[in-house]
Amino acid sequence: MLNAFGWNMRYRPLPGPRGIAVIYPHTSNWDFMVGVFGKWALDLPFRWLAKDSLFRIPLLGKWFLALGGQPVDRSAATGMIQRQAERMNAADWYWLAITPEGTRGYRPHWKSGFYHLAVAAKVPLCLIYMDYPNKVLSVVDHVTLSGDQEADMATLRAVFEGHLGKHPEKAAPIILSERREHPR
Repeated sequence: MLNAFGWNMRYRPLPGPRGIAVIYPHTSNWDFMVGVFGKWALDLPFRWLAKDSLFRIPLLGKWFLALGGQPVDRSAATGMIQRQAERMNAADWYWLAITPEGTRGYRPHWKSGFYHLAVAAKVPLCLIYMDYPNKVLSVVDHVTLSGDQEADMATLRAVFEGHLGKHPEKAAPIILSERREHPR
């Protein structure tokens, strides 16, 4: 399906049975469909987080659950990171896709939940980008976080540099928010 729309997919096997797929930039509703087609092409059961209100929409909510979606109650963030880390580490295979921007609109920074979750669960990241001008979906770059946020974020910036979303003006700078937030 991706090829039918002119997209090329690059893939390198994941570095283990558990981890976080960081997807950037997230600037369009079309990102979801490109991601779903990529998930189907790889035939891997990626899970993903989204606000719980999306799962209350009749039929759409059931479809999202069937696609591996997990609702997140954003008003009850207490303990979310630790619970999610335990869930990941208890599973034989658990890759969770997160868009750290948390929205398709511009934000001045990334939400930090993915970072804290990766450190708490001791899992690697797979950095995924959808480069719209070149029609490339890349699932190639893997990173293990060091815990040094500045160095780790510099590494992420280097991988994502030059890859543009459908609406580049909406892409958030690759900077973590200062307050600890849960992943969406």
